[in-house]
Amino acid sequence: MAGKPKIAIQWLGACGGCDAAIVDLNEGILELADQVNIVLWPFVLDFKYSHIEAMKDREIGLSIMTGSVRNSEHLEMAHLLRRKSELILAFGTCATLGGTAGLANFIRKKDIFDWVFSDAPTVVNLQGTIPQETAQVNGKQLTLPAIFDHVYTLGQVIDVDYYIPGCPPLPSLISTAINAALSGHLPPKGAIIGPRRALCDTCPRNMRKLARIEIKGIRRIHEVEAEPDSCFLEQGIICMGPATRGGCEHSCINVNTPCRGCFGPIPGVSDGGARYLSALASMLKAETDEDVRQVIDSIDDPAGYFYRFSQPSSILGTKLPP
Repeated sequence: MAGKPKIAIQWLGACGGCDAAIVDLNEGILELADQVNIVLWPFVLDFKYSHIEAMKDREIGLSIMTGSVRNSEHLEMAHLLRRKSELILAFGTCATLGGTAGLANFIRKKDIFDWVFSDAPTVVNLQGTIPQETAQVNGKQLTLPAIFDHVYTLGQVIDVDYYIPGCPPLPSLISTAINAALSGHLPPKGAIIGPRRALCDTCPRNMRKLARIEIKGIRRIHEVEAEPDSCFLEQGIICMGPATRGGCEHSCINVNTPCRGCFGPIPGVSDGGARYLSALASMLKAETDEDVRQVIDSIDDPAGYFYRFSQPSSILGTKLPP
């Protein structure tokens, strides 16, 4: 056991879906366990942070980190594992781009707390209790992590070696990334492990797509019965495929659901939302200002839609970390 490379798997501001994706390696997870010594994985195993703190710096070969950075504990663990690890892999959309939790950056932390603990119609909080960072209970001081005013990507708070996108990443990409780290056959530092082509380039619906798409109005997927073999954009349904990196194996497309953009922008594009807006604008069939206004008004929450997974890493959300 002592000679095996050490791996840590740590969730930050995450839902657990990325950890479940690792479990979905099925028999592969047993093969991985034979090759490495897993020293931290809160989702599956009971380890204490003190075990990691006691290790030598860079003793861990690879730390796989999921989730965004939203509170002081996330930040502390990110710095601890950076110090103890040879390589850091930002795993999944939240760690890589900020994820759906990053949409909280559009509103103030106080507004979120007010809604969750007071204003929501289902909340009964007669004493007006709101979580505090420190509290005295039965003569003992209890502490909670400090919630930041902003949601950050992992790469905004520590140096990240590699990224793997997806919500969650597919088992094929996970195996590729882990095998590359264990074998030492790694791409240049900072690389995103995944295809370098847009989703549209491999989409099966692209076979029948018109040479030029003209959109006269926007419809949401639940408002129509989408044609299963035709491009969503031809049907006036927003699909993020033109500005989204492929590699998801068309998971959403295959169940007649448009791409939502979870694999992030295509190579060479820093802001996928802005790139998609440019592409969408070129497809609109609008003759007058009123026509343009009607199309815009038909898109509910455009910022939330086009930056669903990437607000913290976009021009709308980039901010210096605490």
